[in-house]
Amino acid sequence: MHLAFMGLMNCLIATLLLAQENNAIKLPAPQITGGLPLMQALAKRQSARSFSAKPLPLQTLSNLLWAANGINRPAAGKHTAPSARNMQEIDIYVALPEGLYLYDAKAHALRLITAQDLRHLTGSQAFCAQAPLNLVFVADYSRMGKSDDEQKKFYSATDCGFISQNVYLFCASEGLNTVVRASIEREPLAKAMQLRPEQKIILAQTVGFATE
Repeated sequence: MHLAFMGLMNCLIATLLLAQENNAIKLPAPQITGGLPLMQALAKRQSARSFSAKPLPLQTLSNLLWAANGINRPAAGKHTAPSARNMQEIDIYVALPEGLYLYDAKAHALRLITAQDLRHLTGSQAFCAQAPLNLVFVADYSRMGKSDDEQKKFYSATDCGFISQNVYLFCASEGLNTVVRASIEREPLAKAMQLRPEQKIILAQTVGFATE
């Protein structure tokens, strides 16, 4: 493995360990200024399936997760992505080489689920295991009240689409590659993620730098 890459990976791991407390990683405050103007980001939005193994800086990860579905109106607890009936049923799981984490938007932190590297389970494409980050969008049907099964599927798929597009636009603004994916072996992944029966994997999304 290239020495420069090893240095970057060791730096990221050290940063994560320094930030970790009680199996949680407190992310740095998101940088919510700057970036491309919206129309330019839309012009650059695309799916890409070529990823370097280079790790994302912790600040970039923080900004990305906030953009995806962080809290942008703290007084009301409202998010960057809309949610049908404000059910907030979509959770973002973060698959890194160091383990699987759950994004806690309220605390802007990552909660450790397992120290296993599950990236290879997040999709059937070979690049999933190499890319530094795979997001897994999970709908928790227990938060969806009296909605019937058809409504739960529709609303969760729609809400997941909003979040995924936020990730696309962030990546377009930051010069990162990304692709959203539905080709997932859901049963083994759900088992590895320790999901409950009422938690349903909707989509996954890979993020990383382009191959050099």
